[in-house]
Amino acid sequence: MTDDVLHLSRDQVAALLDTDTAIRSQRAAFTALGEGTAELPGKIMHPSGFDDSVVFAYLARLSADTGPVAKIGSVNPGNAAAGLPTIHAVINALDPVTGQLVAVMDGTAVTTLRTAAASAVAFDALATPDSTELGLIGSGTQALAHARSVARVRDLRAVRIWSPTPDRRTRAARLLAAELGIPVKAVGSAEEAVAGLPMVAACTLSSTPVVRGEWLAPGCTVVSVGSFEPSRSEVDTDVVRRAAAVVVDDPETAAEHAGPVVDALRAGTLTRQDLIPLGEVLTGRREGRTTGRDIVYYNSVGIGVQDAAAAWAVIDAARDQGVGS
Repeated sequence: MTDDVLHLSRDQVAALLDTDTAIRSQRAAFTALGEGTAELPGKIMHPSGFDDSVVFAYLARLSADTGPVAKIGSVNPGNAAAGLPTIHAVINALDPVTGQLVAVMDGTAVTTLRTAAASAVAFDALATPDSTELGLIGSGTQALAHARSVARVRDLRAVRIWSPTPDRRTRAARLLAAELGIPVKAVGSAEEAVAGLPMVAACTLSSTPVVRGEWLAPGCTVVSVGSFEPSRSEVDTDVVRRAAAVVVDDPETAAEHAGPVVDALRAGTLTRQDLIPLGEVLTGRREGRTTGRDIVYYNSVGIGVQDAAAAWAVIDAARDQGVGS
């Protein structure tokens, strides 16, 4: 290991990967996937036999001039009750020519920021242009990051937020209202947070549905980031059934890991050909929305190329600013 390896803490990553930079990185990631230029081996998601945690490992390479990136970490749902992030990870980035270690950085911050940024890219590509209200399911770190990111791609006018704990959702609403300068209402049920709104983001670790298709208004775009393994389904079967388009980050990964997609494939209500890659929407190869009344569902399980794009955006910013050297 050389002395010029970047070692970047969570706070440094958060400072270097601002929301707009994160969104650009995710647009680049999915565009590269859509163009077929990114390298994306299959990811590992391994549920623990000891508790309810999940260990994961991602590998990817965004481009020829950015080297391989590896992320390893775990999901620990019990952390939420202690006020801790539910995801912890570390990222290593290698030189594109020599393979030498270039950077070691906190993967928790990268995961939070790139996940929310990717959802913003999805909303930007899939939601109707006049979508200005957001329903949030969840009040943790990821939900807050989603509101901040969506506000960068849509003229957000109002947010409704629900999570099971009243104090947490009230606190999250006050924080977002102060940050975004718009009305943010903590509501008493998931249905109230969703009904009639044009954009919905589910940011939970729920293994049972928290968004139901019967609640959705025509034209609604639903994003789920918590349905990242077969046992987790934030949305019910009616969401998938009502969706005019089911968009995913990567069809092969979604078919193996995304709970609602896995269930629909097993039931025969979806085929793999029905799964629309977000990258192909961005590059114009597929359509995600054909009318303003379409309900569109985007299921993100998270893929390594997102981390590769975000990590190299962090490295470039650190080098420009002389951080971590």
